[in-house]
Amino acid sequence: MGEPARHTEGPRRSGRVSRRLTRALRSTALIAGALALLGTTGIGPAVAAPAQPGLATVSPDFPVAVTISTIQPPAPTAGDSLQISGTITNSGPTPLKAAQVGLSLGRNTPDLGTRSAIASMLARTDPSSSDGKPLTTPVSAVGDLAPGASATFQLPAVAMSELKLDPTGGVYELAVEVEAGTNDEPTPHQVGIARSLLPYFTGPNDIQKTQVATLWPLTHSSELLTQTMDTDQSSVLRDDSLATDLAPNGRLGQLLTLGEQLPSLTWVIDPALLDAVAAMTKPYRVLLPGHSGQPARSDNTKPGTGTAVATHWLDELRRAVTQKGDEVVALPYGDPDLASIAHNGGGLDALNTVLSKAQVAGQVTTEGRLMVDPRADVAWPYQGALDPQTAQVAQQLGDSRVVVSSASVSDPQLSYTANAARPLPGGQTALVADSTLAGLFANDLATPEARTAAEQRFLAETLAVTRERPHVQRTLLVMPPRNLTAQSAQTLQDALLKSSQWTNLVTLDTVSSTPADPATADTTVLPADAYPADLRASELSASDLRQVADVQTNMDLLLQILTSPGRVSSPFSAAMMSSVATAWRTDRKAGDDFRSNVSENLKQLLDAVSIPQKSNKITLAGNSGVLQVSVRNDLTQSVVNLELRLTSSQPYRLTVSKKQDISLNAAQSISAKFLAQAQSNGVVQMTAQLWTVGPHPQKYGDEVKFAVEVSQVPSGVWWVVGAGVLLVLMAGLRIFLQRRKRNGEPDEDPDAPLVDPDAPRGTDGALDPEAGADAEDAPDPGPGAYGTNPPETDGRTTPEGAAAHP
Repeated sequence: MGEPARHTEGPRRSGRVSRRLTRALRSTALIAGALALLGTTGIGPAVAAPAQPGLATVSPDFPVAVTISTIQPPAPTAGDSLQISGTITNSGPTPLKAAQVGLSLGRNTPDLGTRSAIASMLARTDPSSSDGKPLTTPVSAVGDLAPGASATFQLPAVAMSELKLDPTGGVYELAVEVEAGTNDEPTPHQVGIARSLLPYFTGPNDIQKTQVATLWPLTHSSELLTQTMDTDQSSVLRDDSLATDLAPNGRLGQLLTLGEQLPSLTWVIDPALLDAVAAMTKPYRVLLPGHSGQPARSDNTKPGTGTAVATHWLDELRRAVTQKGDEVVALPYGDPDLASIAHNGGGLDALNTVLSKAQVAGQVTTEGRLMVDPRADVAWPYQGALDPQTAQVAQQLGDSRVVVSSASVSDPQLSYTANAARPLPGGQTALVADSTLAGLFANDLATPEARTAAEQRFLAETLAVTRERPHVQRTLLVMPPRNLTAQSAQTLQDALLKSSQWTNLVTLDTVSSTPADPATADTTVLPADAYPADLRASELSASDLRQVADVQTNMDLLLQILTSPGRVSSPFSAAMMSSVATAWRTDRKAGDDFRSNVSENLKQLLDAVSIPQKSNKITLAGNSGVLQVSVRNDLTQSVVNLELRLTSSQPYRLTVSKKQDISLNAAQSISAKFLAQAQSNGVVQMTAQLWTVGPHPQKYGDEVKFAVEVSQVPSGVWWVVGAGVLLVLMAGLRIFLQRRKRNGEPDEDPDAPLVDPDAPRGTDGALDPEAGADAEDAPDPGPGAYGTNPPETDGRTTPEGAAAHP
């Protein structure tokens, strides 16, 4: 390619009218080609990925889409040779003549000295003067290209010594350019460009390598259902997709193989996955297609096919996680969506119970299944997006460390990349994952050009971090998505191993224990309104969470009456934790079906202890009798702590005896007997209801209403009732008259003198004074007339002047 054909001062603009007119025509044709080349397979909402080097960009003036498929070696050293291959596509409406591909290096500075310079370079689209000087070699002739046609290219290898790079190394722009002639402009001119990055490391030997910790997630949407088949107690899974993923060529199978080859890896594991795989190591069944969300039966399930692969995968995982230097982080059981619960679970106290169980069960399950001592104090909100509410939920769980994207915390405004560990208010530590590196693997890297672009960017970014402060130890945290695909994992593994010249792979514990930069002491979480809108839209809704809270409440009710509660609490607790799993964000339908299955299965168990409906009216002949109410237990275990209450809607007409205690063996029915007493004829509505017993009794199950018709109450009853009423009235009248009589008599004068009641009185009832005088003048009978004592003292000495009364 000759220099005269190169555009050195921005996009080439021809003054000819024909070229301006054709620009609009080209735009329509360019859209289809650009979309086909730029698209990558999505796997759900993700953090905004940075611009991908090596992917096609086109415009009306530059209609050729260039993709870079391979750069070998990705991180060359001084003695290597560089070779590049890729594809060019004519996305314009006119043919290209004698197209040829060449290479150029950035020229403004010796290298892209900062991470911001890397981002700025990759943000450019059309060629510019900053793209540097084209090399005379290597060049690959492609030939003519019709509209829509594509051609591959492979540039001849070029020795690194010929590139004349700075001997101290650095990160360089690597541009692949296409020149061709067109009908409008036959002279070869630039018609397309693709940019990538070339990390070039030459030392020095005393450089402090950046310590890089990588999360390696092993998660899967929840599979294990609460039911077991009655015939052989085999487990039931909602489908057999896990068997495919566990196979050597499946996603989880490849993640395990790739992870085994990385030193000092941090495995991040959902314990619910371990339980599901363990269940698959024995005979199990799966729901047939079209029956998702339904309770399992023999006619809607089939035998599972993954026993062999599950056994092999679990054995391999046990060996892998016990490698020297590796670390295991146990997520809360089921990997609950902390952000969804924080934002939409307000007022649902039952969710606190679910989260508490998940935290404990996560650690216990991981210890038991893998025979390791995992970390269980690390919270990982979805995609590392954190706000104050989510941080508070994590703190309530006891998580002292939170994996968070650098996009969710305050920027320390440093000239270098800060260490990953940073203090948060409240005593927590933020383990800040670099959002640029995380974005590289957020989508499925399904094409060679996407994998090459991500690998080159990763190598360039990590080298730039190391060169920021080459003699100071730095730390980085790499956070791929939970549902990391096999191809993305392969790219990440390659990049980690190839960056070993300037990085050391370490565990999360090493990164979290490294002192924070003093400048990050005031790190804060961004406010709630800064939480990404696309992530908020994917959250579990308040109704989803309310459904789970209702399951917890109903399960607590059922457990009160069971003699073997563990047979129910274990599977349903696990299912409730999985019902709020983060995985449901990207598969809403599966999440809805899973929660429906859990709710329906629990309802079946609750309804198994019930009062059968009474279809006919009951007749009570006479004034008393016995009413029978049946209670049935269709469970496979005994139930206790129940009582049956029967209430009358008209107790003045029909009364019943007190409540009855209920205990039932497995598969047993009994009839409770209530003594009924009738006072009058007629129809009375009765209500039968089971209640739990204990400090806080609750209604259990649905109430059953039935009618009792009272007939032929004997007439003698009315005479007895009437006589009783008459006696009550007469007694009341007598009491009234007595009180009235007493109220008519005058009260005694408390100050009146004491008198002899036997003294003579006048005609008006007053004492006769003469009679009193005669008594005083009467002769003394003498001693001994009344025995040894005078009659007024009756043997007692009377004080002088005191009056004596008999």
